[in-house]
Amino acid sequence: MIKVQDYRPQSFIDFTQPENVAAYQAALNKVRAELVGKHYPLVLDGERVDTEGKIESRNPCDTAELVGTTAKATIQDAERALQGAWQAFESWKKWDMDARARILLKASAILKRRRLEACALMSIEVGKNYAEADVEVAEAIDFLEYYARSAMKYAGFGSSETTWFEGEENGLMSIPLGVGVSISPWNFPCAIFIGMAAAPIVVGNCVIVKPAEDAGLIAGFMVDIMLEAGLPAGVLQFLPGVGKEVGEYLTTHARTRFITFTGSRAVGLHINEVAAKVQPGQKWIKRVIMELGGKDGLIVDETADLDNAVTAAVQGAFGFNGQKCSAMSRLIVVDSVYDEVVGQFVERARALKVGTGEENANVTAVVNQMSFDKIKSYLDLAPQEGTVLLGGQAPGEYGGKQGYYIQPTIVGDVQRDSRLAQEEIFGPVISVIRAKDWQDALDIANSTEYGLTGGVCSSSRERLEQARQEFEVGNLYFNRKITGAIVGVQPFGGYNMSGTDSKAGGPDYLANFMQLKTVTERW
Repeated sequence: MIKVQDYRPQSFIDFTQPENVAAYQAALNKVRAELVGKHYPLVLDGERVDTEGKIESRNPCDTAELVGTTAKATIQDAERALQGAWQAFESWKKWDMDARARILLKASAILKRRRLEACALMSIEVGKNYAEADVEVAEAIDFLEYYARSAMKYAGFGSSETTWFEGEENGLMSIPLGVGVSISPWNFPCAIFIGMAAAPIVVGNCVIVKPAEDAGLIAGFMVDIMLEAGLPAGVLQFLPGVGKEVGEYLTTHARTRFITFTGSRAVGLHINEVAAKVQPGQKWIKRVIMELGGKDGLIVDETADLDNAVTAAVQGAFGFNGQKCSAMSRLIVVDSVYDEVVGQFVERARALKVGTGEENANVTAVVNQMSFDKIKSYLDLAPQEGTVLLGGQAPGEYGGKQGYYIQPTIVGDVQRDSRLAQEEIFGPVISVIRAKDWQDALDIANSTEYGLTGGVCSSSRERLEQARQEFEVGNLYFNRKITGAIVGVQPFGGYNMSGTDSKAGGPDYLANFMQLKTVTERW
């Protein structure tokens, strides 16, 4: 068995220190010299395969800049990836668990050495500022480290507990499922991409990874690290392509054993629907693991430390421009402190710097034209559903360069059942809702179809305990921001329309990718 120290999450880089800022800027220069403009082909059965079509990745903070390209997979490429993965599975499933875990640990070591390069690439490709990029790469390292260690409890016969019975040996074996498809998002293109791939791989499965079209370069960067770490050919098939084409083909295919997806509710529900239909020749019920976003609320009551509550609100709302499924998009404030909290919230948000990721601005551009247009439609709706207290504009440029810039926007006195309060916007647009009292605030928080993250700022133990039982979310935070779950510390995932509550970074996550066999021998 591998001998490594106990898992501990990575610490974050302190960018208030000038030397750390200088190191980040040096990494930006290195990435611009070595990675910007790069092309990543497919990786099929360990072979790099190019395609006639290309997928472009553009800098959202300066849309005139082409960051790089990936190949654009066809249906034929998807079929080859699937068949090749099943062939690789025949040998990969027989590897010792600790041997597979060593590959994740080696990949972690490589990523630690290239941490700032990965950060810098995300600043350019998806517009993350320094801290947002760094905490994500730290999370990617944590996923590799945590899953490598977690896999050990599934090794060998009898890894799960059974009851003793006279005259027999009984035991449970955990065995891998087979070949699955991982469809990952653009908002965490490093951490979620690698976490969704590494978990099934370490317990003996093979995975076809289809990254988001807007974040192909960081995905290719991470695939290179996994291959450098010694992953055998075919275990990880890199298949950038269009979701409606290769994604649809693979999720409906009879030989796809499992599907992991992080993204929008609409796409996730479609995948769940088509995956449930048994295809000719299919001999299993496909397993589907998904995270589908949220409409996350933070409650502030009259007993709260209001300064701390406002800090939590600003951090949760505008980190990475609200482009997190865990982001605070509803601020729910009891009437007696509403004016004070909202006034402070607006003033703190007004001080946020808008700019590029490379400049380390607080709020940067959103990721693409589709997101920009969607958010802008909600800005147009805002004056009809509330009072625009801050922002409300989508300038689409900064510093003379075209980009997907949306002003940090706060809309006050939004009604609980309005579109602004119910629909996931996925941008820097916050609905503030006035509650009559604590119970009304909790009712408002639970009034959406989602159930991902939520929070309460209160000094009342009774209310916190009520929220512990009744606030319908998968991740609940008290007296702090509602974003920033740490691997192994706050297992992450929601229920209701927020997903299958699979708890990424949790002690049982790997079980999603294994099946159990009971074996009995009579002596």
